[in-house]
Amino acid sequence: MAVKAPSRKILDLLPSADPVRFLAEDGSTVTAPDEYVLPSDELLLEGYRRMVLGRRFDTQATALTKQGRLAVYPSSRGQDACQIAAAMALQEQDWLFPTYRDSVALVSRGIDPVEVLTLLRGDWHCGYDPVARRVAPQCTPLATQVLHATGMADALRRKGENGVALALVGDGGTSEGDFHEALNFAAVLRAPVVFFVQNNKYAISVPLARQSAAPALAYKGIGYGVRSVQVDGNDLPAVLSVLTAAVEHARSGREPVLVEAHTYRMDAHTNADDATRYRDEQEVEHWRAADPIERLTAYLRARNLLNDEIVNTAQADAEALAADLRARMNADTVPDPLELFDHVYAEPTPQLREQRAQLAAELAAELAAGSQAQEG
Repeated sequence: MAVKAPSRKILDLLPSADPVRFLAEDGSTVTAPDEYVLPSDELLLEGYRRMVLGRRFDTQATALTKQGRLAVYPSSRGQDACQIAAAMALQEQDWLFPTYRDSVALVSRGIDPVEVLTLLRGDWHCGYDPVARRVAPQCTPLATQVLHATGMADALRRKGENGVALALVGDGGTSEGDFHEALNFAAVLRAPVVFFVQNNKYAISVPLARQSAAPALAYKGIGYGVRSVQVDGNDLPAVLSVLTAAVEHARSGREPVLVEAHTYRMDAHTNADDATRYRDEQEVEHWRAADPIERLTAYLRARNLLNDEIVNTAQADAEALAADLRARMNADTVPDPLELFDHVYAEPTPQLREQRAQLAAELAAELAAGSQAQEG
């Protein structure tokens, strides 16, 4: 009995056997698939500037944990190209759904760095206005944000808005049931959502080989009818080109896309993790040679697009960002107990109003008693 050849539809869903790339590790050019266009020189220079700023923000945030100003910080050093491309690929009307490791993407999206770190500082669950910024709160539970992104994308479609939701997720998140449910719903609903998997090779300490037997995580989209792509996650031109194409495909075709970026987490999972217990220095050194900033720098230098003046300006801007962040993060916040009742409901219930009034009265009484004690 003859085996029926795969339909064109199935072939369209399959990712390429090798990740899409424009640049080799040394910054030299390689041949990319015809369907992807090398971003303009202006976009690549802007991407370089954002990566320099993002890397400095990341190292400063890591230092703040050692100074006790942050409870924890998950670094994305090494994943710089993914972080910056995710922000640059979106338009103003689009939504970003980040994980706890995507602070650099939020800063590149234009959110105040202090507001980004408010969650990790312990002041608020979210330091920025998600609706105004079109950025969902950073998600700590694995993969729950991909279902939220799918729901938002479907809502945008139903309302006739020309928006796309982009959900960031790690390789560990693809093992969660929420991830698979989101893929299924997105495909059935033809929701304009892009699932961007940053495969940094470890789910905390669990290596990729212990998480999945698939030839690549991108293949996880095929069973749900989701078009999938693999890309070199340390190649900014490639990630930006692939993500931009995926976002526009979702926008115009009103259907989801799964993009897997092959990258690497250079630092530990968080400042509370000892990465030497599950990976060796030789592996880390191998990936240091593929540093996304160094790779793009070499390419731009070779084409005479990047000079010392541009480099010095970017570094000066990065230092100014870090200095401002240090100054504002070192200022103690004054907690207001009444904030407990803010944002619980859009319209506070009678019980909440009563409880808030009771607490306000107790605080006022304590303040008055303290003042009398000082006077006495």
